[in-house]
Amino acid sequence: MTDATARAAEILKEHRQSIDRLDAILVYTLAERFKHTQAVGKLKAAHDLPPSDPAREARQIERLERLAEEANLDPEFAKKFLTFIIGEVIRHHEKLQK
Repeated sequence: MTDATARAAEILKEHRQSIDRLDAILVYTLAERFKHTQAVGKLKAAHDLPPSDPAREARQIERLERLAEEANLDPEFAKKFLTFIIGEVIRHHEKLQK
């Protein structure tokens, strides 16, 4: 193995370690987010509120798109990601209301 190849392998290893740490942060952050959305769902169910709030969801998507642009992340990807999460939250809220 050449010095350049060995250095590239080391850099690759460092990037992968960072990716692994960030993946863990994402999982724990999502878990914390879902703890709060579950609490919201229980509150909505207890007070006979609708499981979704389209106006808030639209504001959240717009907000996330702006944050994505600021972070140099593809806003369309951010929108798809949040739309998926919102869909899961609504699904959980609907289950709580049954």
